[in-house]
Amino acid sequence: MSRFVLIPGAGGAAWYWHPVVPELQARGHEAVAVELPGADESAGLPEYTDAVVAAIGDHQDVVLVAQSMGGFTAPMACARTPVRLLVLLNAMIPLPGETAGQWWENTGWEAARIAVAAAGGYSEEVDLDVYFLHDVPAEIVAAGAEHEGPEAEVAFTQPCAIERWPDVPTRVIAATGDRFFPLEFQRRVARDRLGVEVDEVPGGHLAALSRPVELADRLVKYLG
Repeated sequence: MSRFVLIPGAGGAAWYWHPVVPELQARGHEAVAVELPGADESAGLPEYTDAVVAAIGDHQDVVLVAQSMGGFTAPMACARTPVRLLVLLNAMIPLPGETAGQWWENTGWEAARIAVAAAGGYSEEVDLDVYFLHDVPAEIVAAGAEHEGPEAEVAFTQPCAIERWPDVPTRVIAATGDRFFPLEFQRRVARDRLGVEVDEVPGGHLAALSRPVELADRLVKYLG
C-alpha cells in the first residue's frame, strides 16, 4: 500500500483532489490532499513545503503528486524528505532558483496558450469558465464555489529553493484538453527541463475534478 500525498495548485484548496482521494483508496492505497494557505500573504513556498513534508511524515512508500503551481512546492519537499515517486500533473516545472512569476515568460507560456486558443476557436483572454471549468461537471462547479480562493502574490516572488532537481523518479502527466497549459506546451517544457516525455490523460487543466477515474488509474499504474 502506497501513500499518495496530493498538492493542489494556486489557491491551495485540498478540495480540488476530493474526487481522486476515494478512487485511490478504492484501489487499496492511502491518499491525503494537502490544504495550503494560498490566500495568506504571510505564507509562501517555504510554508507550503512545511505542510507537504508534514503530510508525508515518516511514511516510507510515498507518491507525491503536484498539480499546476504545486509544481513549485513539490521539488522543495522532495529535497527535504524521501519519496518513492514524484508526479507532476498539468504542472509548472521550475528551474532551480526560478520564481513562479518568472516562469511564465521563461517558458513562453502566453504565446503557446494564445496560439492554441486561436486554433481552437475559443477566447484568448483567460477566463475561469473557458480555461478551467469547461469540462468539469456542473454539479462540481457549483460545489466548488465555496472553495475558490486567491493565491497570495508572495508565492510568485519566492524562488524554488533547490540546487538541482531532486534525485527522485519523476513522471509528468498532461491532460489532452488542458487549455491553460496546452499539451504541446507541456511536452516541450517537460523535455527541455526534465528530459522526459509526458503521459497523457483525458480532461482539462482541472483533470482531478473532470476525470478522476482515469487519473487514479494512471497514478496507480506507475506503481506496477
